[in-house]
Amino acid sequence: MITEQQQSSAFLKVAFERVAAISTMIGNTPLLRIDYEHDGQGGHIFAKYESENMTGSIKDRMAIYTIGSAYGKGTLHPNDEIVEATSGNTGISFAAIGAALGHKVRIIMPNWMSHERVSLIRSFGAEVVPVSKAQGGFVEAVRLSEEYAQNHDGVFLPRQFDNVDNIEAHRLMTGPEITRQLEMFQVSIDAFVAGVGTGGSVMGIGRHLRSIDPNVQVHPLEPANSPTLKTGTCVGAHRIQGISDEFVPSIVELDELDEIVDVWDGDAILMAQKLCRELGLAVGISSGANVVGAISIQQRLGTNSTVVTLLPDSNKKYLSTDLCRCELEQPEFVSPKIRLSMFSAVR
Repeated sequence: MITEQQQSSAFLKVAFERVAAISTMIGNTPLLRIDYEHDGQGGHIFAKYESENMTGSIKDRMAIYTIGSAYGKGTLHPNDEIVEATSGNTGISFAAIGAALGHKVRIIMPNWMSHERVSLIRSFGAEVVPVSKAQGGFVEAVRLSEEYAQNHDGVFLPRQFDNVDNIEAHRLMTGPEITRQLEMFQVSIDAFVAGVGTGGSVMGIGRHLRSIDPNVQVHPLEPANSPTLKTGTCVGAHRIQGISDEFVPSIVELDELDEIVDVWDGDAILMAQKLCRELGLAVGISSGANVVGAISIQQRLGTNSTVVTLLPDSNKKYLSTDLCRCELEQPEFVSPKIRLSMFSAVR
């Protein structure tokens, strides 16, 4: 007779084999050198092209690391349901990876995210629970996930906004990739800029980079329309899905970071459109925001500086949004002053 312990050991063996297989499809994404002109003056920034991950976003890194860690800690078991509050990309990652590992997945998310995000999550067999602004928006989505776990057995909550595994995924994976790839370009980094959703990428990559050079600047980025990091609460509204989710996550240590970079959502949209139309890079709105932020920091540091950012996902999740509509230029925008000329890449 097979004991419960033997069954658990057999499950973990198969689970870790599957995690290893999935992990081969995540990470080792290209680092691009993007050349541009700003008011006629040349410059370049570096950016990780994260749409080459398994489900097309950087969130795959956090999801597979968190699940593997949970198996190792014994907090995720056979037949457990994975339940998470998310604005989209994390939900897609957990839905796909959960399906591959045989877990039921339930995603609780604001109902104003793109239709493509919802459809993709459902395509992997996961359940989507929408939450309106009137019901409490993102904060309520998080509360509902906790309530669901309290009222049901066999539930695993990744808790991406509070789980240090989110940081560790990027400290151990994304950060070292950036360092190795910059060496291939024969440059050393001066600054890193990234939009803050959960804060896992900016904290994890930042800690890795500063373990090598404590003088590296690490800048969190948020929408100028909705400065949550600066105010500590939900203020205004914006269209950069995936960042500034109405509160400051507990894993974000602002005292470890440098000056917050603000980018208008319209500026982010225009830059994402430029990346698509001028360089053929299929990126989403947050990628546009990160590029605007990186260029702004480089203009401040000097065009010989090395500034790195992320292109978190692809444009395919934004086809029903303002990314695919005409966006009016504003005097304060950076993107109208930029001409993108070419890119090169290493892996």
